[in-house]
Amino acid sequence: MLYYLFRFLEQWGVPGSNMWSYISFRSLLALIVALIVSAWFGEYFIKWMKRHNITEVQRDAKIDPFGVQKINVPSMGGIIIIVAILVPCLLLGRLRNIYMILMLVSLVWLGALGFIDDYIKNYKKNKAGLPGKFKILGQVLLGLFVGLVLYASPDAKIRENVEVQYEGGTRTEVVHKSEAVKSTKTTIPFLKNNNLDYTEMMAWCGDYKGIAGWILFVIMTVIVITAVSNGANLNDGMDGMAAGNSAIICIALGILAYVSSHIEYAAYLNIMYIPGSQELVIFICAMVGALIGFLWYNAYPAQIFMGDTGSLTIGGVIAVLAVIIHKELLVPILCGVFLVESLSVILQVRYFQTGKRKGVCRRLFKRTPIHDNFRMLPEQLDPNCHYVLRNWPHGAWHESKITVRFWIVTIILAATTIITLKIR
Repeated sequence: MLYYLFRFLEQWGVPGSNMWSYISFRSLLALIVALIVSAWFGEYFIKWMKRHNITEVQRDAKIDPFGVQKINVPSMGGIIIIVAILVPCLLLGRLRNIYMILMLVSLVWLGALGFIDDYIKNYKKNKAGLPGKFKILGQVLLGLFVGLVLYASPDAKIRENVEVQYEGGTRTEVVHKSEAVKSTKTTIPFLKNNNLDYTEMMAWCGDYKGIAGWILFVIMTVIVITAVSNGANLNDGMDGMAAGNSAIICIALGILAYVSSHIEYAAYLNIMYIPGSQELVIFICAMVGALIGFLWYNAYPAQIFMGDTGSLTIGGVIAVLAVIIHKELLVPILCGVFLVESLSVILQVRYFQTGKRKGVCRRLFKRTPIHDNFRMLPEQLDPNCHYVLRNWPHGAWHESKITVRFWIVTIILAATTIITLKIR
């Protein structure tokens, strides 16, 4: 709203009003506003939750060898993050931008989905929460919505990057086509021709390959949103873990969104130019500020948990961001921690079920998601069950050490994701 106000004042020659046309100014201001809102609102929200005795059902404290018990700690902290993102985006963003609209809808939709789950857990005191099938349904519906909007909206276009050879093929320069078009192309890492076209993958459909390509694109959107949202949800098990990892991932996505919206940087990196995607930088900076502000209260020992209201939301929003800038195939690298968390649970369940059919108790890890494996001592395990990785790691790590080490891994993955644009 302030963006439109100051653009109006700029037409009347009001000094300083032209600053609002700069994406760098609005982005950094969004980060500051989000940080302040999350820190200020968080304090009052925590007090309100405690006053009304809306706290998380007691977590399993037995697995912590350091004796830390997290009892009567408020949850639903994701509300703090959502509010802190919404305020600067509504104030500083261009609300007519299709990408900003998609991000705000995704934020509210996933926030509502996670809130229902947390409400059942914390207010109704039902530890099971919202059945998993309804969570998956909500994520799938969002994926369909995002994919179909990107297909139907006339504003969601790209200008493809092409290589032009000069001086008899001795010099190559990257340029962008003059016309912005609808496209199912996406960036694929490590290959010289770094654009993968879903339409070309469906060439076997003949005359229908165009629509088949968009169907494949929508399916990929659903898969990415569902996978990353659930991965972030599993990663939310230690103080500061999910918030810190997500902030790092968002910084990398902010860099990718900015270079994708700048035609010169896009040409230098040989990636597609996406007009209008600079508004995503506003959203991303607001999200980073909100997550950092939330860490003020969520750092060890946590005064509040983000709950599914936060974890489902930030994971899904990260996925939508990646899809919009056509970088969804970089997600397995960028969100590698979320991927490993999900795989550890899947492998653990499959291995346990296989043994159960044979009448034996066996597990791969001491506990999953994988971050819990690092804080359990062998003597805390079920003596009647066989553990493949019973002695890995030796001893138990403190929760803070695990969290920081996961952050370090995410920083490495984020840097790797960015440099893949040059490694071909």
